[in-house]
Amino acid sequence: MSSKKMMMLGLFVGSTIGGYIPTLLGAGMFSFSSLFCSGIGGIIGIWLAKKITN
Repeated sequence: MSSKKMMMLGLFVGSTIGGYIPTLLGAGMFSFSSLFCSGIGGIIGIWLAKKITN
């Protein structure tokens, strides 16, 4: 799999997991904490995908 596709997959998976974690703790799906954690999860997913492909 190419590096770009792997990073896009990491972005998707990371932001999905990051956005879902606050809902498990009782926050709403579109709350500030959910959107914030989604962004953080996306960044971590991209970073992890870059580490895997290199």
